[in-house]
Amino acid sequence: MQVKKLAREEYEAALTALGVNAPVEQLPVWQEFESTIPGRSPWGFVSFEDQGALVAAASFVQYETHGYRYLRAHHAPVWGHEPSAAEEHAAMEALASFVRAEDKRQVFARLAVKHELPVTRPCLSTLPYDMTVVIDLTGGDDEILARMKPRGRRDVRKALRECQVSFADETELATSSFDEYYEVMIETAARDGFTPAPCEEYRNMLRILGPEHCRLFAGRLDGQVITWTLATISGERATRYYGASRSGSARALATDRLIYFECCELSRMGCTEYDQMGIGSDFQPATKSLNTFKTKFAKDGERCIAPDRDVPFKRGFYSALHKVKDVRGALRAMKNKED
Repeated sequence: MQVKKLAREEYEAALTALGVNAPVEQLPVWQEFESTIPGRSPWGFVSFEDQGALVAAASFVQYETHGYRYLRAHHAPVWGHEPSAAEEHAAMEALASFVRAEDKRQVFARLAVKHELPVTRPCLSTLPYDMTVVIDLTGGDDEILARMKPRGRRDVRKALRECQVSFADETELATSSFDEYYEVMIETAARDGFTPAPCEEYRNMLRILGPEHCRLFAGRLDGQVITWTLATISGERATRYYGASRSGSARALATDRLIYFECCELSRMGCTEYDQMGIGSDFQPATKSLNTFKTKFAKDGERCIAPDRDVPFKRGFYSALHKVKDVRGALRAMKNKED
């Protein structure tokens, strides 16, 4: 296996030659978006070749944090076929040799590797997942509803009957000003216990990806935004990337109806699949709480995917980072116990 650096035009040609629908994060425009986020910058595009034949490609962004640098390729490499463990191992070894020769500053790469390999390590940070839910958008509104689990159909029908919220594609409005939507995200973050990205990051995502690759769907009650979703699009595949909703008794109904609205709208735009962006499993039990809600919208929608894993280039440095993380985790555990 051999890794080669590509110009943008060569990379786009490689994706076409592979004949697969690349994830939105692997489109060159995603590098333009990530370059607006502090600490991130485009690193480049590469191909993976086996005996001279193209088998995969990847787009890498450089991340700088805590005084070191690493490479990130979301949902990549993009393979033209389902790779075996041996093929993935050869690709990761080739990538490590290439990066060590090309850029000695990089400590590791984080990318999607289906098989657990001797050259990979569990992610130093983030919560990777190996299962997701994909909603089939073919056949129109009635077929989308019919393919849900009984609980999903019941909840959506109840929302259609009782929810007084009005729904629309508000991509253009959100691109011009994201402030109203960000208020809802702040409320969601406070309720669910996470830190939202800065407001400008969401607006840049809409602005740079453009309506071809990014849409915002929202629900309003008495003119006020109470729920919204930011969905990405690449070819025929859409992904439910971000979502937020105000607290209140009507929240569940509004969210159920919004998701169904998104499915129907994306189907009319030509999308055939809608990825719900990860559920829990034995690989990642921390997110199993998401399963009941996400799986109800697709009776046969669960899919196994390649999870993120780290490939160290500077093994000693990388091991030291893991040790620091373990110490910090132990100190936090002690503090929580004392509290």
